[in-house]
Order: sequence, then structure tokens, then C-alpha cells
Amino acid sequence: MVQNVASVMAELEPEDFHLLSGVEQGMRFSEYVAREKLTEFSRLTAENVDYRIDRCADRGLLERKTIQYEGYTLTFEGYDALALHTFAERDTIQGVGSPLGVGKESDVYECQSYKPLALKFHREGYTNFREVAKEREYTADKSHVSWQYTARKAAEREYEALETLYPDVRVPQPVDHNRHALVMEKIDGVELDRAKLEDEQVRPILALLLDEMATAYAEGFVHADMSEYNVFVGNEGVTIFDWPQAVATDHENARELLERDVENVTSYFRRKYPQHVDEVDVSGLADAVATDEFDRLDPFLD
Repeated sequence: MVQNVASVMAELEPEDFHLLSGVEQGMRFSEYVAREKLTEFSRLTAENVDYRIDRCADRGLLERKTIQYEGYTLTFEGYDALALHTFAERDTIQGVGSPLGVGKESDVYECQSYKPLALKFHREGYTNFREVAKEREYTADKSHVSWQYTARKAAEREYEALETLYPDVRVPQPVDHNRHALVMEKIDGVELDRAKLEDEQVRPILALLLDEMATAYAEGFVHADMSEYNVFVGNEGVTIFDWPQAVATDHENARELLERDVENVTSYFRRKYPQHVDEVDVSGLADAVATDEFDRLDPFLD
């Protein structure tokens, strides 16, 4: 857990981070880095490496494995520590607060900074790496990738999308990113799946969401993973979050992915509010969103 890592950050010394960075470098070539390589990668003496290994392993930041050789790999806590250290050096954040959401593919926490911010750590590939690597577009052409690479690329992809879309699209404002983590605006609101919309709100909220999707498409991105679980509803409208699977609109499957997003969103409203949203012309609606001609919902509803 990130909170456990945050609690030991003050105990770590600069040389501890040199060692962790050295292991990180070595993991580009193998899952476990041979002990004798760590002096080269960390630029520490052999005696200092021994001392730092014990300190980092005792704090759960490294994992040791001995089969054909003695090797070390970063735990996700070790990777978290490197990202937190970088954010602290940049003065992006001063501390980590309560969890905002913990899932299979990411953990999100409040963080202390100049204004309310959210700190998101991508976890893609750590527990079921092979399955995730096959599904993610940014790892599909790689013959050798690690959970570290998969999580980092997810964070990069999400940050790129947020930077492109904000502020024209209602997404969290991006602030900083490093490795598998990003810092962004903390959004006030309720997830769509937990929101209880009044009758007069149902169609306007759906229309707002589709309008944001149309603007995102015009700006060059399809979310590609839209659902009721990555939309906040608040006093200022809707905010779309979780963009690591975003696809550029010049991608060969962009139009298909957009239609799937439209289907996912409208299906949710049909299930939860059938008295207000019945049959939907999904294909026609997706066309209107893609061409930035979406104006109102009524023409696409039976």
C-alpha cells in the first residue's frame, strides 16, 4: 500500500534511492537483476550495495530471489517510492493522504499540495501481467515487456490524453507524472453508477456526457473504456476520468471504439432509467459524435 511506503520515505537516504534506481535500470533487461550488476547500475560500492539491499528489503521495497543466481527486483512499493521521491524533489506534493479509490489496475489517493490534488498509481500488469500485456495496445508489439513498463506506459498514455483534452473537455487537470504515477486535480462529485439522478436530470446528463465525448473526439482522442464507473457527476456537470486506454482518432479502430463507448454509456442509462431512455440509434449517435454534429439527444431516441 502507498500509505505504508509514504510512512517510510523519511527513513530512506539518498543512497537507498540510488540502489532502487539501479535495480530499476537492471529490470529493463531481466525481471531479477543479478547482485553483481548492482554496483554498476547504482554506482555504489559493493559494501554500500550490501547495506542498502538490507535496508530496502526490510522495508518491502525489494524482493530477493535465488535460483541460478542471487537477484533482486523492485516490488510495486519500491517503484512507488521512486515516484514519490521524484514528486517530492519537484515539490509537486508534500504528503499522501487517504485513499480515494483502490482497484485492480490503479490506486488513487489524496495528496497534500498547494491545492486539493489526487495521486494515481497505475498497477496494470503487476498481478496478471501477461494477460494485461496482450490487451493493451501500447504493449501489443513488444516481445519482452515487464509490469513496470506496462504500468509506466499506462500512466504516460493517460497523462498525454489529459494534457491534450484539458480544459476543452471536462477531465481532471493534469499536474505532473513520473514512472507509473500521475498527479492531477481532485474532482468533487459522485460516480455516475452511484448517482441518483432526478427525472429531469437523466436526459440532460446523458447529453452532457455525449457532448464531452464529441469534444474529446474533435480534440483527437477516444476514451475506449467508457462506463458508468469513470464518470463523475457534480454541480458543474460531468467529468470523465481514467484515460489510460485512450486511442488517437487516427487509429484504425477509433470509430469502432467510439461506437462501443456510446453503446456502453447509453446502455447504462437504458438499464437504470428505462422510463426516460428506451431504444437508442447507437450507430447514428456515434456518427454525430464523431463528426462533432451532436447537438441534442432526441433525434436518436425512439
